[in-house]
Amino acid sequence: MTARDQILDLKKRIAAAVIGQDEVIDQLLIALLANGHVLMEGLPGLAKTRTIKTLAANLESEFSRIQFTPDLLPSDITGTEIYTGEAAGGKFQFQQGPVFGNLVLADEINRAPAKAQAALLEAMEERQVTIAGKTHKLPELFLVLATQNPIEQEGTYPLPEAQMDRFLLHVFVGYSNDEDEKKILRLVRGEDAGAKAKDNGKIAAQTILTARKEVLAVQVAEAVEKYIVALVAATRRPADFKDSKLSQWLKVGASPRGTLALDRGARARAWLAGRDTTTPDDVKAVAHACLRHRLILSYEAEAEGITKDAVLDEVLKQVAVA
Repeated sequence: MTARDQILDLKKRIAAAVIGQDEVIDQLLIALLANGHVLMEGLPGLAKTRTIKTLAANLESEFSRIQFTPDLLPSDITGTEIYTGEAAGGKFQFQQGPVFGNLVLADEINRAPAKAQAALLEAMEERQVTIAGKTHKLPELFLVLATQNPIEQEGTYPLPEAQMDRFLLHVFVGYSNDEDEKKILRLVRGEDAGAKAKDNGKIAAQTILTARKEVLAVQVAEAVEKYIVALVAATRRPADFKDSKLSQWLKVGASPRGTLALDRGARARAWLAGRDTTTPDDVKAVAHACLRHRLILSYEAEAEGITKDAVLDEVLKQVAVA
């Protein structure tokens, strides 16, 4: 089987365990292929954690989970140096924290204060951790999959903008339709009765690394490059669009990481579709997930109840394909 065939098989496995979230699964795989981190936001019980754990269960990788709480310390994430004692030579030895896994679930990430959240910044961007002046490299296959609940306010801390910008995708998880809800009911009922899913073996980590190289080889035409840049520029210079309310709604536009995210996300989507070149439709399909967490809306927009997705809808409407 080719790398793409194995990734499509992985998609089927996840879809069999997570009903009615096909778009979320696609975006999770796009992030995996584009070597970027994912922030999944949704109400409790919408299978955010289940989706991530199902991905980990089908990959030949080390899975680690960090449950974010208000008393979490940075060393609980990164690890720390411990004194071995005189009997063991009296040396300080670094003990790795859960961030050294391949797939790291940062569950309810907005429940920890900024000091604990900041422990992830270097890991997410530089793929390394510095402790006591020593730098420790993270695995080549390293992905932070964070979840957060959008409605609970008590005991939560908003993620710093610098940390939000380090997520490749910000994915919203919504309710399933009624038919899918019935399938969920039957699936869980079967699991409660002891039914086991067919064991098809785990997909090798090398398959992901091979797929990533193939994604990097996907071509991006100059017209698509111009379209990507134009979309990001529209969030920074909304006043250029006189017939739109963008200038009233946008306070801060997307950073250069937004441009890179659109490029990487579009290439990964094209690869999943079996194409060796991207199209503007690939860019449009990933635009919301790539940019929604990089925008800061104005007070006027918030007062009018305008969402970031509504702003991005307007951006896509105003920016023409080159």
